[in-house]
Amino acid sequence: MNDLKDEVSPLRGPQSTDASVRRRSLVAGCCAHAVHDGLTDVIYVLLPIWQAQFALSYAQIGLLRGAYSGMMAGFQLLASRAARRWGREHLLVGGTALAGFAYLLAGQAGGLTVLLLALLLGGLGASTQHPLASSFITDTHEEGGGVKQALSQYNFSGDIGKTLIPGLVGLLLTVISWRASVTLIGLLGLAAAGLLWWLIPARVVTSSGQGRASKAITGNGSASGLRALIVTGTLDSAVRMGFLTFLPFLLKEKGAGTAGIGLALTMLFVGGAFGKLLCGYLGARIGMMKTVWLTEFTTAVLIITSVYLPLFGLMAVLPLLGLALNGTSSVLYGAVPDLAGPGKREHAFAVFYTGTIGGGALAPVLFGSLGDITGIAAAVIMLAAILLLTLPLSWYVQRGLDADSQRARNIEHAQ
Repeated sequence: MNDLKDEVSPLRGPQSTDASVRRRSLVAGCCAHAVHDGLTDVIYVLLPIWQAQFALSYAQIGLLRGAYSGMMAGFQLLASRAARRWGREHLLVGGTALAGFAYLLAGQAGGLTVLLLALLLGGLGASTQHPLASSFITDTHEEGGGVKQALSQYNFSGDIGKTLIPGLVGLLLTVISWRASVTLIGLLGLAAAGLLWWLIPARVVTSSGQGRASKAITGNGSASGLRALIVTGTLDSAVRMGFLTFLPFLLKEKGAGTAGIGLALTMLFVGGAFGKLLCGYLGARIGMMKTVWLTEFTTAVLIITSVYLPLFGLMAVLPLLGLALNGTSSVLYGAVPDLAGPGKREHAFAVFYTGTIGGGALAPVLFGSLGDITGIAAAVIMLAAILLLTLPLSWYVQRGLDADSQRARNIEHAQ
């Protein structure tokens, strides 16, 4: 810790080294991802409690979950543009503080209106994290290589947050009220904002990375491949968010209590964290398309199986389901810089996350309404069927990657 403090002054001045900037930007991005993803996914633990507290329907539950995700998705492009004016550091720190304040407000909610307002503010604050953190990690790691590895660690850290924070809140709910638990979450968000202000290197804010990009990358990306990637990510995210919204109620129907639901989500997210790492290596070995086919088909089968398994059986397969459910996203994120081309990364990440999180925001609302009509089991099976649409889309993404690689080789030979 003392070594890290000793680096603060040079990092804030013009003599900071590239290695220290890379290290601190990665740590800051990983911390931001862990906290924001934890704040986002702890909602799944709270939804059954809010349903009982405020007598909500499944459609209203979907509206609450969709409000947070919808704001997070809808304002990411604006956050990307605003960062050029106010700086990535200020916007990311401010967004994290706003997300923390939103949970403080949610802890005081006396009805659906205040709770909805709090989640809207939380989603607005969360909209800053994905495009800004992922783009400054890409910029600082590109010249020395290792962009995909750094993004894999960044994605892995998000699952660490998803594992720790919902699991901790699930345990807290057994000893303190939900209002006290939500207030503690808000304080965590405010503390994280202060940590990020201290961690983010000043050079990350001022350097564009575009000059480095032109030297490191010779391809121009693939617009059609990027569009196919966004649609693939959107469907994948929609199914993931829809299933996570229904999972606590599926567990409740099978006899799980509040602590059991928290434990189940923790097991799911632990599997998801390892899935991010495993699929990153798997994608490098067998390619993006084959990895997506393997993970998405496995996810669809396990989602359908979860409907018919008893509680013990469902708990047993949750780590494997989490591995497949979350692993796909790691491969998709890693393809964004290649398909975007140099100088367009921040915008490409913003568009990608807007699509994926937007799909995740709509899915709980649409499938929550479907669940009110048909029941949870039928809605969950429909999610699994939709997931199979990603298989042909991933083939089209692979074509875009192959075409860009060929163009890059042609340019190198011409030079």
